[in-house]
Amino acid sequence: MKYPRLSRRAFLKGSATGIGITVAPLGSRAFAALFEPRVTAARDQWASPSGAHFRIDAISKVSGAKVFARDIRARDMPGWPQQQSHAMLLKATRADRTYQGFDLSLLDDGLQPDRIVTSADLEQDGVGFPESHGPDPLLPEGKTPLFLGHPVAILIWHDFARYRAAKNALQFRDDLIHYGAKTGEVERPPYGSFRYVRVGGETPYDPDVFSSLKDSDLFPTIKNRRPVWPDDPSLNGDIGEQGVYHARRMQDTLDDPPDNWEVFQARYTTPYIEPAALEPDNGNGWLDPDTGTLNFVVATQCPFESAHETARMLEGSRFDVRHLNVHPGYTVGYGSKDHNIFVYYAVIAALYGDGHPVRLANDRFEQFQSGIKRHPFDMDYRLAVDRDSLKFQIFRAHMDVNGGGRANYSASVAAVGATAAQSVYYLPRSDLATTAYPSRAVEAGSMRGYGTLQTMAATEMMVDELAERLDVDPIELRRANVLEAGMKNTQGAIPGGAIRVGEMLDKAKLHPLWKERTERRDKRQAEDPDHLYGTGFAISHKDFGTGAEAPMASVEIDAEGRIRLRQIAIDMGTGTATSQAINVVDFLGRPADDIKTGETDWPELALETSGNPYTMQQAEQDRLSRNPRWTPRLASPSSASNSAYYSSHATREAARLVFRHGLWPAALSIWGQGIYGGQANPYVVRLEDARWVEGHLTASGMTPIPLAKLAAKAHEMGLVTAASVHAFNRWSWASAEFPLGDETPRLPLDAVAVKYGDDDYHLLDRRDVRYPDVQLNNAHVTYYSPVATLVDLRVNKGSGEVEILEHYSWVECGKPIVPELVKGQLEGGIAMGIGHALLEEMPLYEDGPGNGTWNFNRYQLPLARHCAVWKQGSEILPPLSDTDPAKGMGEVVMIPIVGAIVNALAHATGQRFRDLPVTPERIKEALHG
Repeated sequence: MKYPRLSRRAFLKGSATGIGITVAPLGSRAFAALFEPRVTAARDQWASPSGAHFRIDAISKVSGAKVFARDIRARDMPGWPQQQSHAMLLKATRADRTYQGFDLSLLDDGLQPDRIVTSADLEQDGVGFPESHGPDPLLPEGKTPLFLGHPVAILIWHDFARYRAAKNALQFRDDLIHYGAKTGEVERPPYGSFRYVRVGGETPYDPDVFSSLKDSDLFPTIKNRRPVWPDDPSLNGDIGEQGVYHARRMQDTLDDPPDNWEVFQARYTTPYIEPAALEPDNGNGWLDPDTGTLNFVVATQCPFESAHETARMLEGSRFDVRHLNVHPGYTVGYGSKDHNIFVYYAVIAALYGDGHPVRLANDRFEQFQSGIKRHPFDMDYRLAVDRDSLKFQIFRAHMDVNGGGRANYSASVAAVGATAAQSVYYLPRSDLATTAYPSRAVEAGSMRGYGTLQTMAATEMMVDELAERLDVDPIELRRANVLEAGMKNTQGAIPGGAIRVGEMLDKAKLHPLWKERTERRDKRQAEDPDHLYGTGFAISHKDFGTGAEAPMASVEIDAEGRIRLRQIAIDMGTGTATSQAINVVDFLGRPADDIKTGETDWPELALETSGNPYTMQQAEQDRLSRNPRWTPRLASPSSASNSAYYSSHATREAARLVFRHGLWPAALSIWGQGIYGGQANPYVVRLEDARWVEGHLTASGMTPIPLAKLAAKAHEMGLVTAASVHAFNRWSWASAEFPLGDETPRLPLDAVAVKYGDDDYHLLDRRDVRYPDVQLNNAHVTYYSPVATLVDLRVNKGSGEVEILEHYSWVECGKPIVPELVKGQLEGGIAMGIGHALLEEMPLYEDGPGNGTWNFNRYQLPLARHCAVWKQGSEILPPLSDTDPAKGMGEVVMIPIVGAIVNALAHATGQRFRDLPVTPERIKEALHG
């Protein structure tokens, strides 16, 4: 079976005919007894109208009561059989010979699996797999494995004791798989290859001569599995030839630059990294043969995708699945549970469970062997600067990306990495080319930082070294080249809103860690000759969002004033449930009392979708949008730091509707009671003067009204008491007009349903919908959040070990919803960045994780002693005003620490390091040869 190709930029759409889908979140009736009392604190405990006292799940987290998808067994699920079956994946550990079957004869008769599933079963039973996760999810005999750790079979046991004994016997054995003729690694074309060329106008604010947004991205032809660009491009050719023509002119100028230019060139590499989420991949499913219902507990960031892809997998299969009941569990994954094939292996295990619930869950060795990894990048950078003005002139970056054995999001990661490589700088001319290649390594995919960590860290290392060559202060060089508001990025798009990078640079330059860095280093080294000391700085900004965001939310207030919030977003440990509950405070006076995350069933909105939001033509979008129920995308996964801005947009718009068309007219009615319009008559009472004070609404001197009284009045009058909304963002929000009483406001939404009083939902007929032009796909990003970091460290001259002594960061994230969550994200991101810069590394191939022997005994994660936990500081820049939106910042927080560490090492040792991680061995080699 063939399916539309999936990537981070292309989400599967549509649903399967004949299979009903229910996505039941952890707050559903089936889970209420199991989860909610253990997880959610009462609102008056964790929050007040002034904000959050602690996370909504804080008590359960610190007391060990929070339950994740991995914790679920059949006995925990209402209505499931009590006996739990267990499964494991059998994997090939070579990728250079044909696979010729497997041998389980070493197992005693009593330990043989109760069921074995192979590719032959899937083919015979008509079970398809999405093409983006293929080919060969289970490898057929006679083929060469695509990668180390390629699964060949699923083994199922119907009791735990036999499963555990058998797994112990099978794990770490090299003689289970039979191999045939030597073939070498399977050769395949790139997963994706792109080029982004921009030639700006005379000033940063003039129209571009050429750019992706103005003209087009560039795509090569592929020959012999390598990208090939036109040999003789011309300005008179097509768009592709014109772009390559400009790129060639840049290369010629760099090869023969003006006398007053400095041209810097260097190659940077980044490591292959394990995400190390504390919850390994898992799933637990039961096919009820009596009802044809496939029940499935899943750890995923994208339950909507998981549900719909599962339904499509079963189209045409022999399995009589009439209903799919998906329960997305609380989970964590730093992006690694986004578009993850493991979900579908767990589905298959459930299908072949012979009526038993089957749990497929990686142990840590298996997670290293098969969990998706961070992509290694190999980058060739060239940057030209005018020595007199210190202005950057041309940036040329060509990069190769190792995607491992499955495509996953490799094409998107490569593209995002390239479009982010400019970091915080304005570049008048740029040529950014990137190609993602397959290999026999374990597949790489989504992970916190998503391509930008690799490229922007390298850019910061490059700029710092260039400042040293020019003999200028590194922060001054950065300040001279800052991308300012109204300037264009390397795709030709203008970033949204104010850009406050210059403000952060000015703060960093005045910080004692920076101002006193040289004197402090020299003094310490004189007092401590066994160590070298140094201070480094880096700054980065990162996009948030994917360019096709589709958030949904519902806000409802009952007659007693209790607020209920439903959100499509999954809380992966980021605090999304807490922040979304707080989002309603501005409009309803206090946080939500009940919040359900991971909601994907929204019948009241009656939406449908078709086409691909990233590739459709303008005419197609115009035609489809004439259908008032159509949207370019139904739902977003929880990824790309999209909750703070995008999810909040839906929550806030729903709450705004309830306030504007429910509570506010109810308040006017109360204030207007009595002769001649009551207490309101002597004053002018305007909507813009409305204020919540300690949970009471007032305006222009009116008597404060408690929320419960307002809610009761709104219900009594049949006003709006609930709103469900859907929005779409392609680097700009879609909008439409909606009839609401005597008004038809234009809202930044494309679907709205409301309740009046105690009625059911009423779907509002949108009018004059306006979706962002499809050309905005070529903007690739318009939303950014910046972070800057200073690092002070020392290096042991003998061992090469690095000790971080202190670090300080600045974050600009608009108006933070919960500042403490921002600080927590920053501290966690810094720890991950320290691991990337100094510690985390593993081989790609035969001696790497694909052989099944890797665990944390061989893989060094950063510990408290590596992170200067008692000497870390940070500042969240205050918003420009209370109207600033919250910005997504969950990924950018781990990026500048990497460049800052490497730049500090240069300050300490006098040596520049360009290959990460900078291990003690590399430092000793640089110091001692």
